[in-house]
Amino acid sequence: MARGRLGRCGRRGRCARGALLACAAWAAGWALAAALLLRAHPGAVPERCTDEGSRRILAALCQDYRGGVLAGDLCEDLCEARRLLYRRCLHYEGGKKVLQADWRGRPVVLKSKAEAFASFRPPGLPGDADGDQDVPEAELLLLVAGEVRSALGLELSNSSLGPLWPGPRGRGRLASLWSLLQQEEFVLLSLLQGLSRHALPVLGSCGHFYAVESLAAGSPRHRALFPLHGAPRSQAQAVSAVALSFLDLVSHFDNDFSHRLHLCDVKPENFAIRRDFTVVAIDVDMAFFEPKMREILGQNCTGDEDCNFFDCFSKCDLRVNKCGAQRVNSNLQVVCDKIFRHWFSSARTSPAISPRLRRQLRRAVQECADPGPAGSPPRATPAFWKLRSLLQATLRELRAAN
Repeated sequence: MARGRLGRCGRRGRCARGALLACAAWAAGWALAAALLLRAHPGAVPERCTDEGSRRILAALCQDYRGGVLAGDLCEDLCEARRLLYRRCLHYEGGKKVLQADWRGRPVVLKSKAEAFASFRPPGLPGDADGDQDVPEAELLLLVAGEVRSALGLELSNSSLGPLWPGPRGRGRLASLWSLLQQEEFVLLSLLQGLSRHALPVLGSCGHFYAVESLAAGSPRHRALFPLHGAPRSQAQAVSAVALSFLDLVSHFDNDFSHRLHLCDVKPENFAIRRDFTVVAIDVDMAFFEPKMREILGQNCTGDEDCNFFDCFSKCDLRVNKCGAQRVNSNLQVVCDKIFRHWFSSARTSPAISPRLRRQLRRAVQECADPGPAGSPPRATPAFWKLRSLLQATLRELRAAN
């Protein structure tokens, strides 16, 4: 056997050299492929989230504030009074920076779509105006309305722009507002301010960073997706209460605004639960009102798979090779699929719930999550009322048992 191996290898060491060359060629091929991937998709490798990088970002923000480049109602607390204190880096993703801080003893989250203030387009002031003081307020409101239209696809009157208007003007304030108006999540949360208990209020801003309430996000690592504590029966009550709040959120986003608000990225990490079990959408980067949703979906296609925008689906019209602008699934279907299936599948439903209700809930969630035959409209309304009735019955049963 040894002689056979030597015969195939030839002179001593030739096999080893061949193996090394093959290994080197393989590694070089993978390195070239990785380089090409990075060139085509520079954000393919996530940026490392570090305290050092986050402190550097905030130091640059404060340097611009002291130089009068930017402004905001949180700048003084962050940069001078030290009442807004950095705590830790939460994540960097696709350029977005998300940091945790304490503001006057209250935990908050600081967010920005980009690291540097200079990354944002400056305001397009009309004529030869060299500062916001020179521009009539009516023209500024027209510019703000244009930015909202670009970000959300909404046509708003001047009276509806109040939550976005900075009040007294000064050096750097308009430039700061413009950096915020280029961030769809900030615009959406600002317009929902005081109108939705299922959305985070904007607490303030400094330059291109804005602050929102800090709530513990869900995670697939939690057995119940969200941090719910207590005995099995009390956990079952909490899950039922949270599920009812998810239904309230779906109904609210579908019906309570002038246009339906579509959630295109439904996962536990994008929601949090308040102490009273209210569900709050804490990341709405992928939430779109109907006009913007239609604009996003109406793309060229060669099949239905080309018309899937994350959790928002459309269908391909092969006669014209174009996606339909109408979404064919619904917020409720996605919540049933991504959240409720986890809670009410046969293996996970709490034994504290009676077998009859467990079977009914499992069947109702399956019917809700199933989009039905191709081309059929979302069956949101019957599924919604059936689930709501079953969850209320579940809560009554659990409370009676307690």
